[in-house]
Amino acid sequence: MKTTITAKKMQIPQNFTEYAETKIDTKLSKFFGDEADAKIVISEIKNQIVIELTVKYNSIIFRAERSAEDKNVALDDAIDKIIRQIRKNKTKIEKRLKDTAFKENFAEPVQEVDYEVIRHKKFKMRPMDTDEAILQMNMLGHNFFMFTNAENGEINVVYKRSEGNYAVLEPDNQ
Repeated sequence: MKTTITAKKMQIPQNFTEYAETKIDTKLSKFFGDEADAKIVISEIKNQIVIELTVKYNSIIFRAERSAEDKNVALDDAIDKIIRQIRKNKTKIEKRLKDTAFKENFAEPVQEVDYEVIRHKKFKMRPMDTDEAILQMNMLGHNFFMFTNAENGEINVVYKRSEGNYAVLEPDNQ
């Protein structure tokens, strides 16, 4: 598994790089093949270390964000969260993971989760810029808002992140 570590406005200690690569290899490599790509982004917000761990494998993206006072604890929590995601969605994703991912790793049975769509909603989308989409989202009291981007004509989604900032999802049609 290829691991990339990036720091935002801080230095990455060498011992953390070694710790992270070892932890990811021992805990996550049993689920993913060698083609998997793990990306760790480490930052510090209000005396807390924030770890964003993203693993991409066979068109599936697993993501976990955890914060703690210690970077190793935050990384361990993020890895555990990804393992819980894998475990919770075992039957839905096992065809896309390594053949041996579930044979020896989860001996005890897992409660299966069925997804139930309770509502379908249609609405007219008109072209708007990102700022107007954020305004619309906030006026509706939603956490996300889908819109047609006036700049490029693509369908985008704007959403509010847990730390209060906003993000935009844009399709990558490659």
